Amino acid sequence: MSENLDNKYSFKRYDLADDKTLKAWSAADEYILETFDGLESKPDHLAIYNDRFGFLACYLHSVIPTMIITNKSQEKTIDRNLKANDLPMPHFANPLSVLDNKIDIAFVKIPKSLGLFQLFLEHITQNSTDDITVFCGFMTRYFTPNLLQIAQEYFEVVEQSRAQKKARLLILKKKKETVKKDMITSLTYKEQEYRQYQGVFSAEHIDYATQFFLDHLEVKETDQCILDLASGNGVIGNEIFKKFPEAEIHLMDDSFLAVSSAELNIQGEHIHHHFNNDLSIFEDDTFDLIVTNPPFHFEYEINIQITLGLFRGCYKCLKVGGSLQVVANKHLYYKVHLERLFTTVQVLAVAKKFVVYKCAK
Repeated sequence: MSENLDNKYSFKRYDLADDKTLKAWSAADEYILETFDGLESKPDHLAIYNDRFGFLACYLHSVIPTMIITNKSQEKTIDRNLKANDLPMPHFANPLSVLDNKIDIAFVKIPKSLGLFQLFLEHITQNSTDDITVFCGFMTRYFTPNLLQIAQEYFEVVEQSRAQKKARLLILKKKKETVKKDMITSLTYKEQEYRQYQGVFSAEHIDYATQFFLDHLEVKETDQCILDLASGNGVIGNEIFKKFPEAEIHLMDDSFLAVSSAELNIQGEHIHHHFNNDLSIFEDDTFDLIVTNPPFHFEYEINIQITLGLFRGCYKCLKVGGSLQVVANKHLYYKVHLERLFTTVQVLAVAKKFVVYKCAK
């Protein structure tokens, strides 16, 4: 691959990362692109999975790929990078949708979540031709034998490429005829079952930070308009709903699969689900209460800048006198950042790893 690869198109990560050395692609992306260049014949229908910043979408725009997106931030970033380079838009779809055309080549950036990788392969096998070939790129340091086990559930031929710039490909051929698998798992919290799609955070149990948060959350009867931000499978919003069924509750997440999971778990006349990654869809002074267990892991990166941007959005969307309540890992030191925005920042509870803040506007 040419050393001047990054000079053909300009890319931005659009994730507010302070580290300007972080690129919008990896050697695994380059390996995938080189593989495409070496194909004897170009695919009739190409699908690309987990192209986080649109690197592959830009370089492969001429074949009009179908981009399988899982996050609203991903969709927005791909859109912005294509427009910045005056390139046409691809087709967008999600990993639960039925594609209009059967794909004959798929490129997959292997995600950190093995459950999400399995969901991708399930989607590929259900929406592909019989002679589909799948090229899965990953950095060698993240390899686990479980990847091979999952791939072998769906394909007869599972081969590894040679390493190139510390990246490898899994090459999958000869699709097996398998019964469509249920991609929904279930977990129990306070004797209630919560369902969620593979790839949604904390698949085996409600994560401990959320449990700690629910034990110390302060909700008043006067909190009539509430936002569960980064709502995941909807457990926080649902626990509030059970105590205050007349409240208007909004649940928002950047993950399409999380939003789809929350829709399985909480419904009602005053329940509203939103697939988005920022609060710009809401008017200023909308909410009496915002509750959140915000993310800070993004694949293999830690990035609190995204969360800090959400906090700024929370401040704008809260009514005067309203509160933001946050659970976080203690080592993230969110209190310093929250005090720059809010009138008061109170510590509601502290555990060995977690802290709950209550911020008043």
